[in-house]
Amino acid sequence: MTQIRLRGAVAPLRRPGATQRRATVDAMVAALRPEEPLHCLRPQAVTDAARAFVAAFPGDVLYAVKCNAEPAMLRAVAAGGVAHFDCASDAEVRLVRSMFPGAAIHFMHPVKSRAAIRAAWAQHGVSDFVLDADAELTKILQETGGGDLGLVVRLALPKGSAAYDLSGKFGAAPAEAAALLRAARPHAARLGLSFHVGSQCMDPAAWTRALALAAEVIAAAGVAVDIVDVGGGFPVAYPGSTPPPLAAFMAAIRDGAALLPPGVRLWAEPGRALVAGGASVVVQVQQRRGDALYVNDGVYGALSDAGAPGFRFPHRLVRAGGDPVAAVARDFTLFGPTCDSADVMKGPWTLPADVREGDWIEVGQLGAYGTALRTAFNGFDRAHVAEVSDAPMLATAGYDTAAPARAA
Repeated sequence: MTQIRLRGAVAPLRRPGATQRRATVDAMVAALRPEEPLHCLRPQAVTDAARAFVAAFPGDVLYAVKCNAEPAMLRAVAAGGVAHFDCASDAEVRLVRSMFPGAAIHFMHPVKSRAAIRAAWAQHGVSDFVLDADAELTKILQETGGGDLGLVVRLALPKGSAAYDLSGKFGAAPAEAAALLRAARPHAARLGLSFHVGSQCMDPAAWTRALALAAEVIAAAGVAVDIVDVGGGFPVAYPGSTPPPLAAFMAAIRDGAALLPPGVRLWAEPGRALVAGGASVVVQVQQRRGDALYVNDGVYGALSDAGAPGFRFPHRLVRAGGDPVAAVARDFTLFGPTCDSADVMKGPWTLPADVREGDWIEVGQLGAYGTALRTAFNGFDRAHVAEVSDAPMLATAGYDTAAPARAA
């Protein structure tokens, strides 16, 4: 009889020996001399950021697991006081439930498979589900049989100015969202309305405007709403891009929340804001051609955002063995290891002028999506992971950190 096997696309990150944990990045590189990408995790930075966000936000904080599902990062988020998790798939639900049996899990993807709904409801105790269409509401009710359901309607927002606009795929228009609230109310122990202003949104007023629109939709629906989920999108610092402090976003949310009916509970789904500073990736230079450096990770690996989106990341040269490094710097372009010519990261990456084969480059602010977006293209799916004790390469503006950031 033929058996069907499930296979993940990406090999698990591999950990060095326990005796090498908690070293600095430089010490880790000197000891391992890694020839594959090395993900350096900073759990304390994640815990500090999570604690600051939980203290500042006037409601429940749901960590967006899709941003980084590495178990060490999940534990660090939980250590910062986060007890709610925003999951988008059956695999994320299973992972969180296996690690945190008592956690509150919310299935926040607006379009889910029937199998995923059944498993979340029957096997993992998930009762909160997002929807943005009548068909999804019907699916949820059929697969759960009703009961203690939390039903959250995703509201579409107008296109905004966030780095990643999320207005085109999910969300019901205001009139449709009001109708969905009315349809869901008889079946919901908890009824909510959610939105997302877009990822890496630098404008605090975007949340005020979205909450004003949410208040209009709730009024048009004419039914009691228990929850408004302000989504994620909270930004962090990257080179050349410093967001307003966390307090500015919280003030804008409070201003908008004042327009909501009394007693509405707020949720938020931060991801990048909690984990961006919590990891860097060390890549090795495999060849130099003038101002082009060929390295062992790229846009099909941890550096996806450095490709077409053009995100700039803090970076520095790491040269093991104590050899001197040129005092003069120059700008480089990085090429990843795959055969695709689109595997290019233009930067510019400013590094010592004498960078050479065998050197390493540490790239920071990759706790957000660096691990999550890895693929197995061309077979380049192997990487190491280690926990280190040094501070993030770049301060995450607006979030308290335990130690000052190192210079990029």
